[in-house]
Amino acid sequence: MNETPLSLALSGLSFAMAVIWGGPLIKLMHYFKVGKIIREEGPDRHTEKLGTPTMGGFMIIVPVTIITILLNAATLIGFNLIGQSVLLPLVVMISFGILGAVDDWEGIRGARKGLGMRTRVKFFIQVVLAIIAAFILKYVLRVPEMYWFGYPESFSLGFAYIPLAAFIIVGTSNAVNFTDGLDGLAGLISVTAFAGYGAIALLQNQVFLARFCFSIVGALFGFLWFNVHPAELFMGDTGSLALGATLATFALMTGHWLVLPLIAIIPVSEVLSVILQVAYFKLSGGRRLFRMSPLHHHFELLGWSETQIVQRFWLIGLLSAIMGVALILVQ
Repeated sequence: MNETPLSLALSGLSFAMAVIWGGPLIKLMHYFKVGKIIREEGPDRHTEKLGTPTMGGFMIIVPVTIITILLNAATLIGFNLIGQSVLLPLVVMISFGILGAVDDWEGIRGARKGLGMRTRVKFFIQVVLAIIAAFILKYVLRVPEMYWFGYPESFSLGFAYIPLAAFIIVGTSNAVNFTDGLDGLAGLISVTAFAGYGAIALLQNQVFLARFCFSIVGALFGFLWFNVHPAELFMGDTGSLALGATLATFALMTGHWLVLPLIAIIPVSEVLSVILQVAYFKLSGGRRLFRMSPLHHHFELLGWSETQIVQRFWLIGLLSAIMGVALILVQ
């Protein structure tokens, strides 16, 4: 645990970097008119968000990337501040961030204005990126493939690990994407989940992974400075796809991906609500299970305020993350 101070210091550094360049980024987004387009079928009160700058994921990705590169460069002069193991989650974050940025741009200024990339194309690219990451996890980094609660040794899953890991990466990426619908919601839920896996990495003595994880935590806090209600900037797919895929990669690198549905209980619930809504609609001949999906819209239409939903969802996410870390400690 003697690595904790440096990990937390990196969190503070990335927070400062995100906050410092947040204002200029928002002005730049306004200048280029990179504003949110609200879907017509959404709740009526979301119309007031029309035109708010999006693609705010860059506020998170840029400082984390700079810090990681600088810390890796420090090894050239004899300071072992960060390891090569973090290069995979860094590349995953950047790759999914670029994919999300293309999707955001297509939806704002591209040929498919208001729609974004075609779902099948975006999903295909996600799967390809996830499979590549899964191969690197298994055959290059040779991460522990799965830990069972209370058992100290990891289990080998054979080649089945590849499709399973790819599914986890794609699924978590889209789950965080569905969560990004209210001011501060995806940011608060993500920062809690990353802090949870940062703690797990410290418990495993994966110090480099923990440092990278807490640098994301700090950048997320910096983003939330501008994203809390009423939001000055939205995360967009640029941030949500990148954060979800990176979180899944962290979970796989620790080998404790079994607790991911608990630590990320809100994103999992959001994506399940969409799946259940579509399935029930088809099976029931047009009836709805929820008033609207993803899940946070259901509670909006029940009369909860945006702040109530965000705070209550975050409390559930925080308690679930604590329980997830506690399960890791079971011997």
